[in-house]
Amino acid sequence: MVKLENNLKQKKTKIGILGGTFDPAHKGHLEISKQAKKILELKNIIWAVTKQNPFKNTSKTNLKNRIKFAKKVIGKNDFIKVKFYEEKVLSNKTIDLINYLNKDKKFEIYFIMGADNLINFHKWYKWKSIIKKCNLLVFDRQGYKAKSLRSVTYNGVNKNRLSFINFKKVNISSSQLRKI
Repeated sequence: MVKLENNLKQKKTKIGILGGTFDPAHKGHLEISKQAKKILELKNIIWAVTKQNPFKNTSKTNLKNRIKFAKKVIGKNDFIKVKFYEEKVLSNKTIDLINYLNKDKKFEIYFIMGADNLINFHKWYKWKSIIKKCNLLVFDRQGYKAKSLRSVTYNGVNKNRLSFINFKKVNISSSQLRKI
């Protein structure tokens, strides 16, 4: 009985997941990762690179080069791990990645996103299950706050599972960088 009680009291390791195509990775991704680590005392943050975001056009940069560049962007921030899980998970769905990472229930997972992603989060595959299995950590992005706070997701979830983070914004996006 004592052993069982000790197992129940073990603290879960807090990790963050920042998913995306990272086409390209940039200082905005790095800054929100640093802020998430600091605010929530996360042990690690995984940049989960996907081959293809179902809501965006096909990436012109191949996966290998995007991963390589993401590793370059993180530099010496060794709390960030750049990973590609789709071959292990056999899916590009966020819920499947969360289930895979937490199959032994040892993590407290924080899914990190920009406010622009919150607007359409209710269109993601099994979005309600994602919120039940992890916490959403939403970082404000210039021009998106008001719309994200009116979103289906923001107004339809338990606010204990969603944190909206105001921070000094890095006014940059992968879409803008691709246009350069």
